[in-house]
Amino acid sequence: MAEEKIKQVEEVAEDQSAEQIVEAVAKTKAKSKNKKRSVPSGQMHIQATFNNTLIVFTDKKGAALTASSAGACGFRGSKKGTAYAAQVAAEKAAEAAKTTFGMSSVDVFVKGVGLGRDSAIRALSGFGITINSIKDVTPLAHGGVRPKGERKP
Repeated sequence: MAEEKIKQVEEVAEDQSAEQIVEAVAKTKAKSKNKKRSVPSGQMHIQATFNNTLIVFTDKKGAALTASSAGACGFRGSKKGTAYAAQVAAEKAAEAAKTTFGMSSVDVFVKGVGLGRDSAIRALSGFGITINSIKDVTPLAHGGVRPKGERKP
């Protein structure tokens, strides 16, 4: 790519004035890097199981921005399922979402029955991220559909 730009400048330099050469060089300069996008409001998904707690910050469409878990924060074994481990994981993910993407408000979606459900939500209060709504999206078993085959008397 750089070679192509040099050839363009050389072609212009052969039969053009100095002013036109400067214009050609200015046109061929590399574009600046894109900044990180700003996401002022998004979603926080919490999956709290008995063995671990996963925290994911997403935009309004559900595309993941930052994520953390109790295991990623250094907790091992049965300590991953504790409320304190969920709090630490939520703080880590919230800090990344706030500093990198400027997130200031979230809708919280909680899935699972683990110990980290409440503590992960409470951990947000220290980061200045406001909670718009909290929704429980835990899947509920309902007996399923009728099994294949004849009914047995």
